[in-house]
Amino acid sequence: MPGVRDVSADAFISAYAAHLKRSGKLEVPTWVDIVKTGHFKELAPYDPDWYYTRAGAFEPALVHTYTTELFFLCVHIRIGASLAAAVARHIYLRKSVGVGALAKLHGGRNRRGNRPSHHADASASVQRKVCQSLEKIGVLELSDNGGRHISQDGQRDLDRIATAVVEAAREEEEDEE
Repeated sequence: MPGVRDVSADAFISAYAAHLKRSGKLEVPTWVDIVKTGHFKELAPYDPDWYYTRAGAFEPALVHTYTTELFFLCVHIRIGASLAAAVARHIYLRKSVGVGALAKLHGGRNRRGNRPSHHADASASVQRKVCQSLEKIGVLELSDNGGRHISQDGQRDLDRIATAVVEAAREEEEDEE
């Protein structure tokens, strides 16, 4: 039986994000349309479903260029990873993870003008709220050491989604032949 480790991250995160959105169980905070995901960001995410679908640190970037009469603004938006799904997958693959580690994982490049760029952590508040939302639906549990780990129900759900992704990939291969 295939597990989360046997499936590509992009395929699994997309499928699990679609599952979370379809189920409607994940409680989305009211502030998601106005918040930035890190202090190094200039703008809030453009995607209204970024709580489900948001930039992961290791996903390929799609570059969108918006042209106005006054200037050209190149906005790099990384799409394809789901924050909640990425958090659930990351915690599944490790025994226990805290909010600080998730903030570091989802952080990015802090552009400092003429000076060299450095890494900046993402907003820990956003990571904490995602973990709390996943706790409410029973995917995560608090750990004894202060972090969070995956629950038995959460592990079963993630394995079920991974199996569905593998089966869908097999069906696509059979259709191509």
